[in-house]
Amino acid sequence: QVQLVESGGGLVQPGGSLRLSCAASGSIVSINTMGWYRQAPGKQRELVATITGGGSTNNVDSVKGRFTISRDNAKNTVYLQMNSLKPEDTAVYYCNVDDITYYSGRYHRYFEVWGQGTLVTVSS
Repeated sequence: QVQLVESGGGLVQPGGSLRLSCAASGSIVSINTMGWYRQAPGKQRELVATITGGGSTNNVDSVKGRFTISRDNAKNTVYLQMNSLKPEDTAVYYCNVDDITYYSGRYHRYFEVWGQGTLVTVSS
C-alpha cells in the first residue's frame, strides 16, 4: 500500500523558516497533483498549495510570497519551503496526492491519499 511520509515540522520563532518534505513510498508509477493542506486548532482543514505533475503551482493568498511548493518527480517527493512564518501559520500540515498509481504485483491506483501530518508551531 502506498504511504506518504512527512517530515520537517517543529517549533520556530516568528519570521523564521521551515522546510517540509513528503515522500511517497513504494514502487510509484505516476503521481498527479501533490499538495499541502493545514489544520489549525479549532478550524477546518484548508488548502495551502498544490503542484501538478508538470510543475504548475497554486498557493492560497495568505501564503503567497512566503511559501514555495516544489517537487522532485524522481524522488516522488513534494516540498514546502516556508519563510517569514507567522503565529497564524501554526497548524498541523498534511501532504496530499490526488491520484497515484503504484505497482505491487499488479497496478494499484488510489485517489486522495493523505500523509499523517506534521505539526508546525510558530511562537516566540
